[in-house]
Amino acid sequence: MRQRVTALVLIAVLVFYVFLVGSRGMIAIRDGQPVTIVLGLAILLVPVVGAWYIWREVRFGFAMQRLARELEAEGGLPADELARTPGGRVDRDSADEVFERRKAEVEAAPDDWRGWYRLAVAYGDARDNARGRRAMLTAIRLHAGRAPATS
Repeated sequence: MRQRVTALVLIAVLVFYVFLVGSRGMIAIRDGQPVTIVLGLAILLVPVVGAWYIWREVRFGFAMQRLARELEAEGGLPADELARTPGGRVDRDSADEVFERRKAEVEAAPDDWRGWYRLAVAYGDARDNARGRRAMLTAIRLHAGRAPATS
């Protein structure tokens, strides 16, 4: 729940920023000088990119939640089976062991989104967020019935 509140606050701040930047861009365009028109248009591009980025991330988050709910209903959510340090951090050897099992699961059934979801969680536990995101995107594509993107 805390992450959702943080995301909503960040979205609100970005929306305010988009409005502020957009209004400054319009002021620059209304000035009528060729240089300020070009700068104003460039400034207006920033909110467009920001809005696209927000939309992409929110859509990704909703898709992950949808898969998690479905996997939970099936009883297939990965349990927290990782050993932890006294400080609460995940033990690296434990994360590597779980990762190898998840990787073997995906290799055995590469078209099953459930395995890709669990592999994405294992990547996250191993602190490899870039690969975890790609694995989650593969799970989302497979769940939607689309072929995964090749890298």
